[in-house]
Amino acid sequence: MKNLLYIFRLCCCFALVISFSNVEVYAQDEEPKPQTFVKTIETGEKPSKPEIEPSIIKFKESADFSTISNLNVPNLNRVGIQTAQTIPLSLNEAIRKALENNNNIEVARDDVRFQETQLRSLLGAYDTVLSVTPNFSRSSSTGSGGSNDLRIDAGVNKLFERGGGSINTFFNNSQTGNNSRNNTTFNQTSGLGTSSSTTFFSNLGINYTQPLFRNFRVDNTRRQIKIQRKRLQQSDADFRRQTIDIISQVQRAYWDLVFALRNQQNQLANVNLARENLRQVEVRIEVGTAAPLARAEVNTELANREGDLLSATEQVSINENNLKTLLLRDPSAPEWIQAFVPTDSPVYSDDPIIVDDAIKDAIGNRPELSRLRLQREVTAIDIDYFKNQTKPRIDLVSSFSLNGLSLGNQNTADIITNQFLGNDEVLRQRLNTLLPPSQQINNLPVTISGTPGFFSGGTFRSIGNIFRSDAPNYTVGVTFELPFGNRTAKANLAGARIQQQQTDAQTRAQEQIVVADVRNAVQAVETARQRILTARRARASAEIQLEGERKLFEVGRSTTFLLFQRENTLTNARNSEIRAETDYNKSLSDLQRATSTTFRLNNIEVDSPMNDTDNND
Repeated sequence: MKNLLYIFRLCCCFALVISFSNVEVYAQDEEPKPQTFVKTIETGEKPSKPEIEPSIIKFKESADFSTISNLNVPNLNRVGIQTAQTIPLSLNEAIRKALENNNNIEVARDDVRFQETQLRSLLGAYDTVLSVTPNFSRSSSTGSGGSNDLRIDAGVNKLFERGGGSINTFFNNSQTGNNSRNNTTFNQTSGLGTSSSTTFFSNLGINYTQPLFRNFRVDNTRRQIKIQRKRLQQSDADFRRQTIDIISQVQRAYWDLVFALRNQQNQLANVNLARENLRQVEVRIEVGTAAPLARAEVNTELANREGDLLSATEQVSINENNLKTLLLRDPSAPEWIQAFVPTDSPVYSDDPIIVDDAIKDAIGNRPELSRLRLQREVTAIDIDYFKNQTKPRIDLVSSFSLNGLSLGNQNTADIITNQFLGNDEVLRQRLNTLLPPSQQINNLPVTISGTPGFFSGGTFRSIGNIFRSDAPNYTVGVTFELPFGNRTAKANLAGARIQQQQTDAQTRAQEQIVVADVRNAVQAVETARQRILTARRARASAEIQLEGERKLFEVGRSTTFLLFQRENTLTNARNSEIRAETDYNKSLSDLQRATSTTFRLNNIEVDSPMNDTDNND
């Protein structure tokens, strides 16, 4: 029995000596520091191979291709990216670039501008219109001399927005020969003893039409302008919705890139740990404390981790390209070959989010609801218009004009001549031969008055005559129109009321969608916040487990399989933590989108296009 006890004590001493020798060998190795890996990511340089003591290199000169001296560092260079050219980028800068360069935002902005031009086009109906129509014509027929006619008509037309009245002013001038077909007053002036073959006419007046019942408060022109104003506001709401969506996408893409870079860092740190494990295994194999088979186990794990690192690098490119698509305007922009380096870290807050306040913000701010409210106002405009069209039409029609006339160059002096001339004088003389002297007809002198002076002259005399006291003309009348049945207006009115009911139903349905969206967003924020806390606990526990497993492995009480498992667990825990942090920030951006508070929380001001248009009215 004493011999067995002696043998057992001898074996324990031998094992203790072996374990101390292993600890002494491992103590020479320095554990890689995380700072080395962070520097590699920031500078874009390839990680350097761990330094190995010269005494160990002597044993590795005859090693095969599977040893650490022949392993190559994975190529972390990304296709089309110059890692030496980096662009530091904060989240606010990313949002600003998107507002300036995003093509979808530009399309929505141009739609607002287009709707502004449509509104100005409709407002052009109330512009004052000046028209001038000069016309020259010559008329001639067989057996008669030709005549030249000159006519110049001018007028000003204006439609009034208030009351729906219209005014038409005119100023017409014409010069017509006596034998012209256009000289309608020749017979009236031929008895004046005129000596000119040309007559001049001038006409100045105004026509005014005023609706008194139908079309007084609203007509089709004013209806279209009101509707276009609402459509302009709807396009502005669409622009705001598109901008909020793009900002939300930028925020999500930004945090996805942050996670991808942090994941690449974690995977690179995991590869460096595997390389350090391989170095230690090589040392143990050389001193005879580990079997050569351990090298294959470590190489397998190293290859798997390098594959994960390459996948993480690919994901960095994918997320960076997604962000660049949102921020860059031109596909040939120089930023495509440069690497974005996010400078913002994920934020965290313990402040709770009140659901009722979030829903209130969403109901008041969501562009979708604003668009539906504007659509209801459009149907209200239609109802008002079609209700007005069911009324009878009563229009006041009035006109006032001043007419002027001149007869060219006329003889204004009195003419003294005999009463009988020519054939009349021959006839008188023959009659006197048949009559007794007391009854004979005498040829007495007659005084013929000359043409009045105000008729003598040309165009300017005609224009001057329109202001004489005997020139005014005016008319006043009323137009009545009463359609029997009026089925068209009544049917349009009924259709507008049905559309209003549809809009009300659509608004209620959209409000339910908005409420559900807000509740889901608030729940996502709270879930992400809880995930951060649990991920931090998991990461801290994984660090403790790895530290303990490494100590066991150093004294020979653990295996490389268990060590690798602990290292992978820690890497996954770190990734889960950063994923939870970025998901929390992404959920905050989703909450901003759901409540339409993106502009306020990111200090963005959007000018409304309606203000300038209203001022121009």
